[in-house]
Amino acid sequence: MHKTGWWFCFLALICCLLLAGCGSVPEESAITIKLSDLQPLPTPLVKTVTPLKVSVAAVISPQGTNNSYQLLLDYLGEKLKRPVELVQRRTYAETNTLVETGDVDLAFVCTSAYVVGHDQFDMRLLVAPQVKGTTTYNSLLIVRADSPAKSIRDLQGKVFAFTDPLSNSGRVYPTYLVQQLGYTPEAFFSRIFFTYNHDNAIRAVASGLADGAAVDSMVYDYALENDPSLANRVRVIQRSPDFGIPPVVVGPKISPQLKALLAEILFGMPNDPRGQQALRQLGLEAFVPISDSAYDSARELIKQVGPLTS
Repeated sequence: MHKTGWWFCFLALICCLLLAGCGSVPEESAITIKLSDLQPLPTPLVKTVTPLKVSVAAVISPQGTNNSYQLLLDYLGEKLKRPVELVQRRTYAETNTLVETGDVDLAFVCTSAYVVGHDQFDMRLLVAPQVKGTTTYNSLLIVRADSPAKSIRDLQGKVFAFTDPLSNSGRVYPTYLVQQLGYTPEAFFSRIFFTYNHDNAIRAVASGLADGAAVDSMVYDYALENDPSLANRVRVIQRSPDFGIPPVVVGPKISPQLKALLAEILFGMPNDPRGQQALRQLGLEAFVPISDSAYDSARELIKQVGPLTS
């Protein structure tokens, strides 16, 4: 056969094979896609909102803190549109550490804890509570109602309850009183112990566990308001001079924007019905501005007493 004829025969054979392979697809093997069966693509994961972390120094017991501060925490969450988490620690020093490291954004601390934090790591004032028109409070020296004691001198050789190693009203001031008599607390009292909050110190005296204690005047008033029977079990025998009220603080790592926003929210609470409710729960009238100089009297007292260790 001529080469050209052979080539045409080969092409014809290839075409036949291709046409055979391009036959119609069997019905049973056809793929049908229904729009109604389509599923939406997975929703991208939404990044979790970081909670605002708030710490409250253990001025009152943990249960008391939860009860008193919950409305305020809820209020902050509503205004900020983000969760708010309460972070509690046993001692004032531990709360200061949370502020220093930035592990909390906002903290309610005691007066001497602020003085120490300001000097050690630039703890910063945000606002101060206002109670009965003032931003001051006192240390109250208390004894059982049936005690004959009239001053700190009458508690020599007795059992005394301190609140916290860093407490201005519950440790620094009574230590100062004892030092003025020429003693250390360890030499003056027969025994001392720490309650780590003020309401427990009040109960320790009321129950006879301690002969005396020194407590925050605001906590004392709040305790008697909530349990009037305490007025028949404890009494005040001495009141300190005025000190700057325990403040609300932030740490040096907070952003200026968040600091300004928190101050704005707290300042505006008296103008908001829910804010007013939260303030009443805490026994406060408002949050107001305060300067570092308000804590000079406490700062001077700490200098006179010297380093306080647990």
